[in-house]
Amino acid sequence: MRRFPEEWYESEYGNWLEYSKKEDKVYCLYCYLFKESRQNDAYAIDGLRCWNKKEKLQKHVGERNSFHDIARKKVDDLRNQAQSIHAAFERQTDKEKNDYRLRLTISIKLVRALLNGGLSFRGHDESKNSIYKGHYLELLKLLGEINEEIGKVILDNAPKNCQMTAPSIQKEICSCFAEEVLKKIFEELGDEVFSILVDESRDVSNKEQMAVVLRYVDKLGNVKERFVGLVHVMETTSLSLKSGIDKLFARYNLSLDRVRGQGYDGASNMSGEFNGLKALILKENSSAYFVHCFAHQLQLVVVGLATKHHEIYKFFGEVSNLINVVSASCKRIDVGREKQRENLQLNTEVETGRGKNQELSLARPGDTRWSSHEKTLHRLISLFPVVIEVLEYIETSASDDAHKSQADGLEIYMKSFTFVFYLHMMKEILGITNKLCEALQKKDQDIVNACQLIRSTKAQLLDYRLEGFDSLLKDVTTFCDKYEIEVVKMEDEYVDPKNRRKKTNITNRHHYVVNNFNTVLDMQIQEYERRFNELSLVLPVATASVERSFSSMKHVKTDLRNRMGDGYMNDSCICFVERDLFQQVSVEDVMQRFQKMKSRRQQL
Repeated sequence: MRRFPEEWYESEYGNWLEYSKKEDKVYCLYCYLFKESRQNDAYAIDGLRCWNKKEKLQKHVGERNSFHDIARKKVDDLRNQAQSIHAAFERQTDKEKNDYRLRLTISIKLVRALLNGGLSFRGHDESKNSIYKGHYLELLKLLGEINEEIGKVILDNAPKNCQMTAPSIQKEICSCFAEEVLKKIFEELGDEVFSILVDESRDVSNKEQMAVVLRYVDKLGNVKERFVGLVHVMETTSLSLKSGIDKLFARYNLSLDRVRGQGYDGASNMSGEFNGLKALILKENSSAYFVHCFAHQLQLVVVGLATKHHEIYKFFGEVSNLINVVSASCKRIDVGREKQRENLQLNTEVETGRGKNQELSLARPGDTRWSSHEKTLHRLISLFPVVIEVLEYIETSASDDAHKSQADGLEIYMKSFTFVFYLHMMKEILGITNKLCEALQKKDQDIVNACQLIRSTKAQLLDYRLEGFDSLLKDVTTFCDKYEIEVVKMEDEYVDPKNRRKKTNITNRHHYVVNNFNTVLDMQIQEYERRFNELSLVLPVATASVERSFSSMKHVKTDLRNRMGDGYMNDSCICFVERDLFQQVSVEDVMQRFQKMKSRRQQL
């Protein structure tokens, strides 16, 4: 680029002047391709090194009908597809072109509507807009019935070889939409550096899919996290994942040199110190700093607490058993619904407002998302009397003594002061951590702000440890009085349920404050300090955007569409995930890209 600066010649000679690095010479592309037999011009044969003398370039161009001008006309004819023999045989009338354009426009709009989840237009009922969902051909037929102009050019009224209804056409249009969305993403990215967020999961047909999200700052200074595709990987080893990323980067002309951050979960194939994906990328680019997903680290903090403290571990185990027993059959679920309805009718202090008094059910917590346990505990507090009545129903109606015994044991545990205490304490603690979890999963979150949020959450936990016990005890006592549960007197001597004859020499207050409340919060705070004590770089915070793409994948590739190909699923997911950019894609852009994909029987 130092020997031959293109910008010196681009405006005047950029269309035909070519430079050879190997020969260190310039050539005329037009004359090189279409030189005349009597043309003895160095630009067309041997090339020239004196390209710095622009007057020689102008002399080569010459006047009208010079060798160069004749060659230029031949190149223009070569580029003009409409003049080709193939086009001459298939020359269309203006009406045929207009009909084809209308059919293609309808197909593009219909594919867009299907990707959006339905077709919206004024139907037979002119008073309101309707949403129609169904098969492509069914919706196309419905359009033809409602709009007479459209009906004249589609389906049976279209040429048999150009009805635009084949599945391959639909997939190509979907691919065009996805490419236009990616074009907008890469225009936002420009030549700036970025971070990659990667995770892998199985789709409904048990194929391992790797999702890739790019995190970058656009030209306006806004942090963006954009989904750029799914890659089917045969294995989940670090080498296989790295190969998938390389293929994706090569397809979109991205370079690992521009990567400044990596965000993964804590799996060894991802974040392994020596052989993980992180290490393989760092070997090629030492500036691609790795950050363990904050949301996953927060998950490990809460899991560590729930597994290391015996009473808390037992509490969550009993809650899990409780949900399994109460929701074990449709009959038990129906009994719970009926009891909930009866309690609502008898309640004289019903709160009114949007979202109030709706039918609730016990939310089953997720093993990989401990923030979901907060919702479970809230539901358990709201449905406490209903759950008790369902357990009593099981005790009286179950034919199996084991089920009766299990329900009886759960009812006794639920009516204990200890259960109510842990229920309210963990609801408060998970409420504090869940706010942090939701904040960490925002797309525009950065590490500096995340560190501040972590410090703020730690301060909240410290304040709750110092001043929260009395308010917690008040809530627990009020709850126990409401449901006639015996309240433990804090000044009495604590009795160990495992060994009631042995004196403990401590009060109930000491047991619940020191051995439980303070201990649980100390463990939580220490785990926070261990997980979040060395973070300062402006890097990705969480891989929530990647996991959201897996949620979208479940909507796109369902049990009824489990044979969907990888390319079609990838294109559909890009349009589904990046809906804001998908809505900005114009029909004309898709139409032009569709025409350029390959040679077609009809042209615009």
